[in-house]
Amino acid sequence: MKRIVLVSNRVMNLTAAAQAGGVSVALADILKTDSGLWFGWNGQIAEPGSDLDSVTVIKAGSSSAIATSPISEEEHRAYYLGYSNSVLWPVFHNRLDLAQFEAGYFRIYSDVNARFARQLHALLEPTDTIWIHDYHLIPLAAELRKLGVTAPIGFFLHIPAPPAQTFMAIPEYRALARALSAYDLIGVQTQADVANLISFFEDAVAGRILQDGRISVFDRRLAITSFPVGINLPDFQGAMPAQSLAQATPEAKRIIGIDRLDYTKGLPQKFRAYERFLEKYESYRGKVVLSQIAPPTREDVEAYSEIRHTLEHLSGSINGRFGEMDWVPIHYIHRTAARKRLRDIYRSSQICLVTPLRDGMNLVAKEYIASQDATDPGVVILSRFAGAAEQLKETLIVNPYDIEDVADAIKTGLEMPLDERRQRHAKLFESIATYDTFTWRTSFLRALEMCAKERHRASGSSSEAIRKALDKVHQAHSIGKAPEAKRPRQASTDAASEVAKSTAT
Repeated sequence: MKRIVLVSNRVMNLTAAAQAGGVSVALADILKTDSGLWFGWNGQIAEPGSDLDSVTVIKAGSSSAIATSPISEEEHRAYYLGYSNSVLWPVFHNRLDLAQFEAGYFRIYSDVNARFARQLHALLEPTDTIWIHDYHLIPLAAELRKLGVTAPIGFFLHIPAPPAQTFMAIPEYRALARALSAYDLIGVQTQADVANLISFFEDAVAGRILQDGRISVFDRRLAITSFPVGINLPDFQGAMPAQSLAQATPEAKRIIGIDRLDYTKGLPQKFRAYERFLEKYESYRGKVVLSQIAPPTREDVEAYSEIRHTLEHLSGSINGRFGEMDWVPIHYIHRTAARKRLRDIYRSSQICLVTPLRDGMNLVAKEYIASQDATDPGVVILSRFAGAAEQLKETLIVNPYDIEDVADAIKTGLEMPLDERRQRHAKLFESIATYDTFTWRTSFLRALEMCAKERHRASGSSSEAIRKALDKVHQAHSIGKAPEAKRPRQASTDAASEVAKSTAT
């Protein structure tokens, strides 16, 4: 039976994945409907002296399994907190100022991927299709190829692909380009990401676009395509307005924000824009509350502790400046919330404020749209730098760096007529229903299968071309007459050229 082998940095049981939300839900759904294996780090840091090569395999459903491995404390520091989140994450989000290039994390990042490849290789079956997820595991396909794996291998980048010149600021950019070339298909969130990644290959390693739309890089042909991540609509439909929400009178309109505590999410800018809104439009004081849920993430990285302190200071300052005994302007929560509870909060909020400075997709905007009452829907205010802006054109698109722009958009959203809200929501809902999580995964896997078939066909034709070219070389060298001494040299040169051309495909 053909299996789908999913690989991601973190792996969790299917129940926890469904509660975690986002991409983990989509991956868990694959194992619920198809035969598969989900492999990755178990989230645990091994005790000193532990066997890091050990893999724990548990059943997940009738025909699937979850396989996990620990990492050491040094690997957690250098592979996860280091290269993944202190080099790749800031660079891919256009924050070169936060990247720690000089820290020497790359060796351990590569070593962890090599060990994961060895562990996964032992679990693979001949007919598997392998789908690797996100920036932590860029080198994994190349390591699997070294071990002789010929199966289709696809990669999906959940974060933005940076502009070529930004990518090339990474000292190891050539090694990363070569690692990416080992995949049959790279999926990204937006057309802009496709363009950035193609430009990177062209500028960094002399990649070239082929007639079939793929890119030739090193000795491989690689497809790069946009597959916007969607949501599972039934998870959010049927929401009921949340009851007994604090921090405001029952008549107050609520603005909801849900973002991981991360410097890419534009949370300080969001708070300042809301503060500016209260300054400019005094009549709304006491009538609007911003509920911002910001679950913790990567708190061991210095930049994240700084953003937390900034938000606590801003929320306290704004509440102290504008708050009343019966109204607190900002309801700031620094912890996770249950998905079912979030669905109901979405339903009871008049505005969803999604203003990242840079984001791969942002599923919060889509979840909010799915949760709304179509007869009286709320309004999404969306950053132009979120990947979702490419799809959700009927939202109020703003520049998150422009405080005045966001403040004015809040007023526009609160005052938008019902007919306009319904029209916008209908188009937005159609978009998220068309590109849901099922469409995302099936379209990617179908494309991966086609790309792998093209690779095998090209490999076969290349082998034949190489054989013919080598026959030419053999025939040329078998010519024994002295007057023809120069001819073999020329023939060898031509044949070598043909071999080079054939292997380049």
